[in-house]
Amino acid sequence: MNIAVKGSQERIVELDGILTSVGLSFTRLESTKNIHSSKFDLIFDLNFDDDASSLSDYALLDDSSLLILSSVKIQLESVLPKAMWSFAIGINALPSFLKRNALEYCSLLGGISNDKLESLPWKTLYKVDSRVGMISPRVVCMIINEAYFTLQEGTANRSDIDLGMKLGTAYPHGPFEWAEMIGIKHVFEVLNALYSDTHDDRYKICSLLKTEYLNFLAK
Repeated sequence: MNIAVKGSQERIVELDGILTSVGLSFTRLESTKNIHSSKFDLIFDLNFDDDASSLSDYALLDDSSLLILSSVKIQLESVLPKAMWSFAIGINALPSFLKRNALEYCSLLGGISNDKLESLPWKTLYKVDSRVGMISPRVVCMIINEAYFTLQEGTANRSDIDLGMKLGTAYPHGPFEWAEMIGIKHVFEVLNALYSDTHDDRYKICSLLKTEYLNFLAK
């Protein structure tokens, strides 16, 4: 199978671990110019919802390729021309999520053919609605945000909140552990996209989380 991958080093390393576990290799793309002439079976853009600059190159593809785009911070319909809906899907490619046995994805126009999806190395495929935040990132980032409110109010410290959530809910990680794994930049930007999309107070960002995000950007 001929696979191409575009994205940050962190996410490419994570995907590499998944693909090599089933004997697959890939070509890392520094540029997507003329990608339509390369005849890739699968094309991953792991940072598409941060940088959609390759969209005009992808528009030249056809349904002989499966285009797999990170789409947590955007809704694909708002970005992709309708001509691309038959060969593009969105996935949750936030850091740490690709390493799971399950892949969360959304597709447009009724879906993508099963043979293309079954060629992916994840044991379980979860089809979700195309929407900002998808499902797992929406829930996890909201939990992290609530943990920041608890910390800001002085109710408990980070370690106690992490331990309490793991013991009380059997979560695999505490909210601050999750935030570190995902990255405060992504947590903030997912919540910001959710709040802009829904205007739901559940996604209104804690000021302490925002401060840590701004400090991260200032480094």
